[in-house]
Amino acid sequence: MDGQFTSVKTDRKLDQETPVYVNNDQNGTSHAVLTAAALASCALLAACGGATDSQSANSAAATAAGVPPVPPAPPVPSAAPGISISAAEASRFLAQASLGANREQIARVQALGFAAWLEEQFSLPGNGSRWDWLVSKGLNAITYRNSQAGFDSTAWRKLISSPDTLRQRVTLALSEIIVVSIDGLIGGGWKAFSAAAWLDMLETNCFGNYRDLLQMVSTSPAMGQYLTFRGNTKYDPITGALPDENYARELMQLFSIGLLELNIDGTPRLDNGQPKETYTLDDITGLARIFTGWDFDLAGGRADTPDFMRRPMMQVASRHETGASTFLKNTVPAGLSGADALKAALDIIFAHPNVAPFISRQLIQRLVTSNPAPAYVARVAAVFNNDGTGTKGNLKAVISAILLDGEARSSLNPGDVQFGKLREPMLRFLGWARAYKATASNDLWNLGNTSDPATKLGQSPLRSPSVFNFFRPGYVPPNSAIANASLVAPEFQITNESSVVGYVNYMQHAVSNGVSDVDADYSSLLPLADTAGALLDEINLVLASGELSSDTLLSLRSAVDSMPAGTDNRRKQRVYAALTLVLAAPEFIVLK
Repeated sequence: MDGQFTSVKTDRKLDQETPVYVNNDQNGTSHAVLTAAALASCALLAACGGATDSQSANSAAATAAGVPPVPPAPPVPSAAPGISISAAEASRFLAQASLGANREQIARVQALGFAAWLEEQFSLPGNGSRWDWLVSKGLNAITYRNSQAGFDSTAWRKLISSPDTLRQRVTLALSEIIVVSIDGLIGGGWKAFSAAAWLDMLETNCFGNYRDLLQMVSTSPAMGQYLTFRGNTKYDPITGALPDENYARELMQLFSIGLLELNIDGTPRLDNGQPKETYTLDDITGLARIFTGWDFDLAGGRADTPDFMRRPMMQVASRHETGASTFLKNTVPAGLSGADALKAALDIIFAHPNVAPFISRQLIQRLVTSNPAPAYVARVAAVFNNDGTGTKGNLKAVISAILLDGEARSSLNPGDVQFGKLREPMLRFLGWARAYKATASNDLWNLGNTSDPATKLGQSPLRSPSVFNFFRPGYVPPNSAIANASLVAPEFQITNESSVVGYVNYMQHAVSNGVSDVDADYSSLLPLADTAGALLDEINLVLASGELSSDTLLSLRSAVDSMPAGTDNRRKQRVYAALTLVLAAPEFIVLK
């Protein structure tokens, strides 16, 4: 074959030199250009963030004393007016703040500066709702009631093509903190619409107030289905049946305060040297009484259209527990309506001092680094608690604080192996799709469910296997250098020998052939294809923010140079090869 890539299947261990791809030149000679072992090594060597020794020491001392340390003043962002931003710095910023860089966005960041680019994105409209796209395709017909048809398409369409890339990135981040999964949306049919309404709701509120978001989450039909409190009823003295406690538990554990009391910097508060739990089983039981009486709002109609999935749940007074509810050392008084009791309960939870550091740290993990310094968490949590106007929970201010913080924007020391995060597979795919303006020729976006790790990405929008997301924020790879360094690496929970090879094979096919009707535009790369160095430098800048090492670039350049050039077809093959190699390179897979 004329310089084409072919897949090589393997079930060997990753510590063996197993070629994932071979390049067959015009003489039939095979050149191994990528090994599963190399990718595994990148995973093991991946840096995942951390504090300096002095920061850790200060935080530890404050924790030992049982009081939160005083956070240092936030640094002045490097995006101050008049300061030049390099293309590589702009690309790195976009790797954190968007779903993928391209040349136009890099130039926009350079022209506006970091802060002004964020402000522009905050006000930028999207390209329509997921719900409306489903309706436009006729998927609200009764024949689709018990189907998921169209959901994957409408989810991927927004992620790939919506111009409000910051909003889509934050929506994705929130969907991995406040988790709903389409397979768990049972009891009402219309799964695609329930899931679409959930993502649309997160998108609408992602730059709003976290307290308002908790209100919308707690009355969402999707959450009512997923965490099983839709149709929840008050205590039955005859049967002894108690209210379902599922949502009450996860609302505290995962969506607001976490398991342990925290200092403002996200480190555990200690009592006689031991961490303190935030709640008990009695707190769960008390809070569960609030989430009784909630059900679909059919508005006097029937469930033969999906419209009720878009409306907040309503109260059925006869099912609601009207007695007092005590939790977190507070009491919601007896006699309140269901809606008033919910408001009072969420106000209690939102007032808890854990909310700011607990949610701030997870947002930093999703956007910037797996192990943020405690001082970084403290600075962001301070903004969460007070945006400068006395308002708590302003997500727009929190996102700005995360992305403009000196820890996120500072120039990296190449020897710092702690800062950064493993890019989750969806973000790797979206980085390619956004960089080269992937579009769906017939607006169907038929990427489907990409959850299979052996043949696809091992991850797909709103298809987490549990409420704990695809990966836990505190996951530590066992028997690893990361564990020995007392760091966490969430995305490694879905990284294994099958997913490593499956990802590269999937991306090789996507790069070369597209995926169904979704195809990329390489018109910017083809003029560079005859010169391997120029081609790889461009891809390195856009996809990897110029982070590929000289050794990596030398290896990749040698591989591309081994391929014939000079014709349109050969240029395409060189572009496909270069893109696949960069997408598999350690310095791309690990976001620094």
